[in-house]
Amino acid sequence: MQIALTGTPGTGKTTVAHLLPYRVIDINALVREGLNFGTDPKRGCLEADMDGLAERLVEMDSDQISILEGHFSHHFAQWSIVLRLAPRKLESRLEERGYSPEKIRENLEAEALDVILVEAVEYCQRVDEIDATGRTPQEVADLVAKIIEGKLVMPPGQVDWLEEFFG
Repeated sequence: MQIALTGTPGTGKTTVAHLLPYRVIDINALVREGLNFGTDPKRGCLEADMDGLAERLVEMDSDQISILEGHFSHHFAQWSIVLRLAPRKLESRLEERGYSPEKIRENLEAEALDVILVEAVEYCQRVDEIDATGRTPQEVADLVAKIIEGKLVMPPGQVDWLEEFFG
């Protein structure tokens, strides 16, 4: 069983995934390792081979739980857990990573407009949403584990950054 841990870049997916007691499949690593069509000249990033990724993930599926980690992992799973982060906190994380002002703005807008969450709801049968703002990575990982274990449900629609971002 594969469960997507998704969200806007900078929300804590990678850190949280590695705190979980499950196998982690790094979607971005698969893209870097060859499941791509080269660099998109407009965006300056690798263009993922979505069909190739889907085929590879089917090959990697097993009876054990695997976490698909990445900002578009929800395209490949029936169940997604979406990490959210307040734009003010997200902005500082992306600045620390050295993102360009344009890339920061694009990601902040995506977070404020629920882009990943909406996509996850469109692609997946089940979606849970966690506001990671003000929580440690371990606290978020504990919430994710409780969701996976069936001890907690955190349905989408709990987080709204519109006023903070656009207000």
